[in-house]
Parts: sequence; C-alpha cells; structure tokens
Amino acid sequence: MGFSLKSAIMRAKKNPNADLNKFRLIFLQLGLIISLGITYFGIEWSFQEGSDQLNEKLKLNMIVDEPPPVTEMKPQTVPPPPPPPIPEVIEVIDDQLDVEETHIESTETSLDDPMEKVIKVEAIVEEKMEEKIEEVPFILIADVPVYPGCENEADNASKKKCMSAMIEKLVKEEFNSNLGAELGLEGINRVIVVFTIDHKGYVTNIKVRGPHKALEEEAIRVVSLIPHMTPGHQRNRPVNVTYTLPIVFEVRPGI
Repeated sequence: MGFSLKSAIMRAKKNPNADLNKFRLIFLQLGLIISLGITYFGIEWSFQEGSDQLNEKLKLNMIVDEPPPVTEMKPQTVPPPPPPPIPEVIEVIDDQLDVEETHIESTETSLDDPMEKVIKVEAIVEEKMEEKIEEVPFILIADVPVYPGCENEADNASKKKCMSAMIEKLVKEEFNSNLGAELGLEGINRVIVVFTIDHKGYVTNIKVRGPHKALEEEAIRVVSLIPHMTPGHQRNRPVNVTYTLPIVFEVRPGI
C-alpha cells in the first residue's frame, strides 16, 4: 500500500507537458542569434572608432606633410643680336675687254608704210561690212534690188514685179526645156532654185533641187546669167536678199 502511493506520487510529478527537452533546439538557436548579434555590434563599434581615428590622422598628415607650392621665377635669357652683315666684295673688271654685241633687227614694219595702211584699212572695212550684213527674204525686203531696166519704176512693189518679170523672161529664153525629153522625162517637171543677191548686187549661193542632175546644172547656168543689180536695202543699209525661183516645164510624149 505504501509503495503504490509513492509510485503514484512520482508519476503525478512527471507532467508530459512540462518536458523541457522539446524546447532545447529553440533555446540553442536563440542563444546563437544573440551571440552573433553581440559580436556584430562589437565589431561595428570598434571599426567606426578606428576609421574616425584613421581619417583624423590622414587629415593631419596631409596638412603637415604637404607644403604650399612655391613658384620659381626663371630668368629670361635674351638672344644675342645677329652679327653685322659681311660687306660684299666688288670685283673690278677691266673695261678694255672686247665684247661682241649682237644686233637684232626688228621684223615689224613701220606704220608709216602707205601700202600696209591701205591693206589694214581695207581689211577692217570688210570685216565691219561682213558683221553688219543681214539676210532678208525677197518678199520682206524694204527696198528691193533693182534689176537693169527697172530703174524707172515708181515704187517698191512695181520694182519687185518688174524684177520677177525680167528673171522669168531670161529663164524662158535661156533654159533648155528640151533637155527633159532627152533625159526620158515625162509630164510636168519642177526645178526649184534658191539664190542670193548679195549686198553688192551679185547673184551668189545658188542652190538647186530637181528631178535630174542635168536639169539642176542647166538651172544653175541660167541663173548665173542674171546681170548685176543694184543691191537691196533694209533700214538704209545694203543687205543680202534671198530669192526663190521655180522653173516649171512640161514634157509631152512624142514631141
């Protein structure tokens, strides 16, 4: 009876909820954390004190060890003046030496030469005339060239009509119209001739277009027979006048 009571009392003291072995790991971790925290704060505190002392030492060393810079004045050296120029030695040459002189004759002729003056004046006049000469068609000319025999015509229109009639008469009399039959041509044939009555009244620059070369040559021959005329004028100046002459003839078979 007594043993059982003691055993019951001992069993009652051992409460399963009061077992400290369950919290042993937690206590160990808390202890480690607290130890690490204390160590960390101790290190940080000592490092801050040491860094402040180091900075103060560095500042003191910089102030004490670095003296202010001193500017050194270097004396300027002046270059020496240049030496005086050496006088040239003039060599005296004997003036009795024989020196050959070469005489060059001018190839230019004197302007006083009358023949040269005439040639130059004529060349200048011809150049000026050629520069100012105009070329005007016959239908637009103000003062028509005057064909020999048309001098007594009253006005410009009458002189134009007279000139055309004179040239047509010359062509009818001189042009060989039988040449077309000899060349074997038939029907109506046209030879167009364009020539210039220059500022001196001569027929120049004859151009021909026809059905056969022989007819073209015949037209040139006939137009070259036009006599010298009084040149045409435009604004009271002699000009070149272009004239177009159609030569039309018919070749009938069997004639």
